[in-house]
Amino acid sequence: MTQSQLGNHVGIKFQQIQKYEVGANRISASRMWDIAEALEVPVSFFFEGLDGQASDTRAVRGDPLTDREAGKLVRAYYEIPASKRRHLLDLAGVLGATA
Repeated sequence: MTQSQLGNHVGIKFQQIQKYEVGANRISASRMWDIAEALEVPVSFFFEGLDGQASDTRAVRGDPLTDREAGKLVRAYYEIPASKRRHLLDLAGVLGATA
């Protein structure tokens, strides 16, 4: 994927992608999430190897957001019109409370 394609996918210009790449600008958590989604990788992908070796963050932290199924669910959620998302969120809260 080119910088232009990535920029188009996340809604910014390719120059901003370049600034992120070289470290000239910081990346917000939400923007990192968008970029990870565009690249079809978990956000943890960007942190692999920082301790000198790649690791499975699910095993270390138990973070459900690193799960592929959770990523699919989040992507599907944001494909729902905003006016209906709140209903789904309320339903999930009720179902979670009854489990």
